[in-house]
Amino acid sequence: MEKRPLGNTQLQVSKICLGTMTWGEQNSEAEAHEQMDYALAQGINFFDVAEMYPVPPKPDTQGSTERYIGSWFKKTGNRDKIILATKVAGPADWLSHVRGGPQLTREHIFQAVESSLERLQTDYIDVYQVHWPARKTNFFGQLGYNHQDEDNATPLEETLAALNELIQQGKIRHYGLSNETAWGAMKVLQIADANGWPRPVSIQNPYNLLNRSYEVGLSEVSHREQLGLLAYSPLAFGVLSGKYLDGQQPENARLTLFDRFVRYTGDVAEQATREYVELANELGMSAAVMAQAFVTERSFVTSNIIGATTMEQLRENIDSANTILDQQALAKIDAIHARISNPCP
Repeated sequence: MEKRPLGNTQLQVSKICLGTMTWGEQNSEAEAHEQMDYALAQGINFFDVAEMYPVPPKPDTQGSTERYIGSWFKKTGNRDKIILATKVAGPADWLSHVRGGPQLTREHIFQAVESSLERLQTDYIDVYQVHWPARKTNFFGQLGYNHQDEDNATPLEETLAALNELIQQGKIRHYGLSNETAWGAMKVLQIADANGWPRPVSIQNPYNLLNRSYEVGLSEVSHREQLGLLAYSPLAFGVLSGKYLDGQQPENARLTLFDRFVRYTGDVAEQATREYVELANELGMSAAVMAQAFVTERSFVTSNIIGATTMEQLRENIDSANTILDQQALAKIDAIHARISNPCP
């Protein structure tokens, strides 16, 4: 498995990262352990989690995903083989069960880190990510920006000062951004430089064939500022596999089980998905492999965060790392994108 530099650090992370957000909801602890065993055996050394996982977030399951990773570390002794990324939740009305309503203040961040460390059964986190900004902006893959003034958003300076303090204490090695905009990324870099604090080493945003908006501004930031993308939702919640086409509802699939995940649905998204599936068939590969290979090999991507609920899916997703799309295939993908650009708001 190819390893790539994480920002300007000495860390080398696998180009495929193991996503975990179904563990504790759609996957049991034993299944999570099986996935981690297999991923490590395939050369993956990078795991991504969050304090709010699994999804959809619920009071009775919150933190289960981190606990499953922690029990695997304890059972296997493999902590030193894994570069571990987790996240602190930002403000959200729908997360009142997390710290009574999460904030990105120093107090909240310190509380969140201690809770994550305890669940993960480790004394340090390699990459601690701000899951989404405190300010109101177009995160979680939204395409449009509607400005809203806010008086109570935690200043970026306070959040970054807290992260710097945690680095000094050795509880986190580095920090990253997530669901951030080009303005936000550049502002964080500016504040960090002005104060002599460490810069973020990564940014985790959605990126897939149905939403390539990252390319518009943030891809240049990734290149010029060594802020590589940790791409999430490479299969657009599984939509790009084609398994939901024509109204199909596969048993135990995410969109079958949970009606809240509508980001990649709709007539235009289905039209684009159908064309990508047909192209994959023409190229002699599965639609899932084509979609993930496209993401993994973008020049601004550090690592592609894959996820699976079955071992069959996991094997295919990891195997996608062996596929490199040629220029002809990429041109055909771009032709579809030109006709149906970013169909998912």
